[in-house]
Amino acid sequence: MTADPHAPRAVTARLRAGGSVFAEDEAALLIESSTGNDDLERRIRQRLAGEPLEYIVGFTEFCGLRVAVTPGVFVPRQRTAFLVGEAVALASENAVVVDLCCGSGALGMAILDRRPRIRLAAADIEPAAVAIARINLPTATVTEGDLFEALSPELRGTIDVLVANTPYVPTGAIALMPPEARLHEPLSALDGGADGLDIQRRVAAEATAWLAPGGHLLVETSDRQAEVSAAIFVAAGLEARVMVSPENDATIVIATRSS
Repeated sequence: MTADPHAPRAVTARLRAGGSVFAEDEAALLIESSTGNDDLERRIRQRLAGEPLEYIVGFTEFCGLRVAVTPGVFVPRQRTAFLVGEAVALASENAVVVDLCCGSGALGMAILDRRPRIRLAAADIEPAAVAIARINLPTATVTEGDLFEALSPELRGTIDVLVANTPYVPTGAIALMPPEARLHEPLSALDGGADGLDIQRRVAAEATAWLAPGGHLLVETSDRQAEVSAAIFVAAGLEARVMVSPENDATIVIATRSS
């Protein structure tokens, strides 16, 4: 009797042979999301060809939530849960919160899950990201545009918590990223310029005008970049501190406008 190539063990074995580190988990997701054996076979072959699992199944898990993602949209990294936790701690129940460079809207979605009464706006420069963020954030205002240009002028001076998961990979390091990222995710969500901090500089230059007195801006960065990143926000007139989470392998900068 011929073994079923679409049985969980068989799918796991195929994925493991193809180099998957989490073959059993991936097999379960592929099987769950498939409509039949033909569809499952197509998905297995996509995965073996190197397509990101999240694009194949149409979602990713982030902060305990299932976040829809589509090809061409940045996939949120698990380490960014640290930034979300700090943003939630800083946000009052009725805070004005903005998710800038929102990608799929995962950060705003996770914050809203924990602070359901906030007023949330989100924005991204990529049309594909805006389209999927509107699905993930049906009650928020999601707009397309370049950084603050995308936001309603009514938000100027009112934002209590601004999360900006800006790209921070130096241009020269893009080629060293895993193929799943550099070949499939939008370059605009990865490339931060020569030292990785160009977009943070642009955010810092306008942040004071958009934050409410005492408002906070949170960005993710690397351990190596953190001190320079903090200095950028200080030079823009904000107070800044670096926070590190060894558990999440994450580094963030929290910049605050004086009250």
